[in-house]
Amino acid sequence: MTSQEQTSVRTNFFDTKIEFLKGMGPQRAALLNVELGIFTYGDLLQHYPFRHEDRTIFHRISQLSELMPAAQIKGRLREWTLVGEGNKKRLVAQFSDGSGVLELVWFQGITYFEKSLRPNTEYIVYGKPVAFGSKWSITHPEIELLTAENEKGGYWQPVYPLTEKLRRKFVDSKVIGKLIRTLLEISRPHIHETLPENLVQKYRMVTKADALWNLHNPQSQPWLHQSERRLKFEELFYNQFRLIKNKLLHKTEYPGQVFTKTALLREFYENHLPFELTGAQVRVLHEIREDLKTGKQMNRLLQGDVGSGKTIVAFITMLLALDNDAQACLMAPTEILTDQHYQGLKKFADLLGINIGKLTGSTKKKDREIIHSQLLDGSMQIIVGTHALIEDIVQFKNLGLCVIDEQHRFGVAQRSKLWAKNKYTSPHMLVMTATPIPRTLAMTLYGDLDISAIDELPAGRKPIKTVHRYDAHRLSVFGFIRDEIAKGRQIYMVYPLIEESEKLDLKDLMDGYESISRAFPDVPLSILHGKMKPKDKDFEMARFVKAETKIMVATTVIEVGVNVPNASVMIVENAERFGLSQLHQLRGRVGRGAEQSYCILITDYKISKETKLRLETMCRTNDGFEIAEVDLQLRGPGDISGTQQSGLMDLLIANLAQDGEILKAARISAEAILNTDPDLELPENAPIKKHLSNMRKEETNWSRIS
Repeated sequence: MTSQEQTSVRTNFFDTKIEFLKGMGPQRAALLNVELGIFTYGDLLQHYPFRHEDRTIFHRISQLSELMPAAQIKGRLREWTLVGEGNKKRLVAQFSDGSGVLELVWFQGITYFEKSLRPNTEYIVYGKPVAFGSKWSITHPEIELLTAENEKGGYWQPVYPLTEKLRRKFVDSKVIGKLIRTLLEISRPHIHETLPENLVQKYRMVTKADALWNLHNPQSQPWLHQSERRLKFEELFYNQFRLIKNKLLHKTEYPGQVFTKTALLREFYENHLPFELTGAQVRVLHEIREDLKTGKQMNRLLQGDVGSGKTIVAFITMLLALDNDAQACLMAPTEILTDQHYQGLKKFADLLGINIGKLTGSTKKKDREIIHSQLLDGSMQIIVGTHALIEDIVQFKNLGLCVIDEQHRFGVAQRSKLWAKNKYTSPHMLVMTATPIPRTLAMTLYGDLDISAIDELPAGRKPIKTVHRYDAHRLSVFGFIRDEIAKGRQIYMVYPLIEESEKLDLKDLMDGYESISRAFPDVPLSILHGKMKPKDKDFEMARFVKAETKIMVATTVIEVGVNVPNASVMIVENAERFGLSQLHQLRGRVGRGAEQSYCILITDYKISKETKLRLETMCRTNDGFEIAEVDLQLRGPGDISGTQQSGLMDLLIANLAQDGEILKAARISAEAILNTDPDLELPENAPIKKHLSNMRKEETNWSRIS
């Protein structure tokens, strides 16, 4: 071992650079640096396989089926020949096991295989079998010489994330696996336990060292399962430990104004509340009021479907701030949504004699100056606005509450600027979202926030009826539209908008607009799409809100938009091109009034199995939380709108779509330890303290190895 390597090991074994690993070499190390971001022993050991292939069974060629995802066969390589010219040139080998003949085909690496393959020699091949008539073939199979050791079979092959360049350089899963096995053989003395012994015993987990060994070299399926479970638990435990610790720290270090007076609130309840609050709204308001009594800054996420009544909860919370001589602001992502909130709140504010203002990018300079002055002297008690609220010039006398709507549309830096609007004490934060978040995602993304959910619709609201129709049913759909318009209702017709083909989608929209114009020559139409100027969008939307137009032909720009209670039908064209949560958001544009509303999803006949599941889910339920769970299962956590945040994407092995129960157990365990031993002084929690100390020293995840 070189002196440089010895120094590296003494500092931290898992910080050792991978070029020092036997069998690696500088060229291969440089390739792994660039292609996979693997620089150290720690990185390599945490390059986890994403699946394992069953190499415990050998199949006969006579047993092959196209239903098999892959097959392992031992037999004799007879001969091979070059077929075709240019790009179609391929190497085709004949392989037999006595029960039949299998063709092995290579389009790449032809020169290498021509030189390395041995005729009339026994090999093991592995790959996906495909039938062409009576012939079977495997394209680009894994192939290795038959030996006394591998003839036994009986192992699970880890499959690692790779890149095309690595494959071209013949660095495949077997090469990665061999390097990791070499590393594991010298690593074992350095792998220390990272969880308390009582936790390992409670959940009957294997040790950290055994888990790493068997994840990369499973002895059996049960060992593989237990190893994955152990490493997932540890990863989620430390994820939750950090979030809960931050939450507790927040509650102790950030003071907030105490709101106990309720005079305005009582007047609103007794004289002006236009409807009875749902049980869910009452529960959430109780949670908020408890927060506001503590003297600590409230930091709460409020989830609720479109139309569930989040805004009235926000207004009642604002009244608590006003009752206690503080001001409140509500920030929304668009001018349309800001205006909707302003109009909705102003009618209540006027009844109570509250001065409420609106501040957006299009607010005139003269009005802006008045707003700035009134916020500074405290005479304006509530301000509703867009990003304009976070401008430095906007100052408050005493900002006590910030409400942020559609929080995923704002960055952390933007939200934090609102904190700075009160120099003396942090304003309470209530962030709202109409995109229901699955419980596992919420725990991981927002585990440092308190979470409330309004999971019941206001009284009098009828569930939206959702149906799936094919293109061939368009005439009957048009007939239904005529009937609804005759009843005085209004219609949304939405066309997809995919960034990669905006021109094509705009053409779809214009074609749709023309066909609707022909089908309904006497019906006034509006059109709305992302290429329009803001003032033109506002003009078209205003016409629809006033019922001057009866049909709104639009792209998804109306996904989060104005409340039009008279709109009772949402028709989504090419519904197969929308994600599940987006379809649910679009459906939420209707069903805002007391009348029965409908959502019609129109698709082509040719749709995938996954699309069918999405459409069936939409037709079966209006429950946004159930829909979010299905969406998570279908798309995975990284694809769900607004969730690509640090903390979530750091997960190396856990899968939030599948590991909800492990996450729940990890969170309960982290909470219990932090409640009983927040400073980790007890001897049994020493492994956590040591591991966290290592994690703080490292900028990456290397220290997870400990």
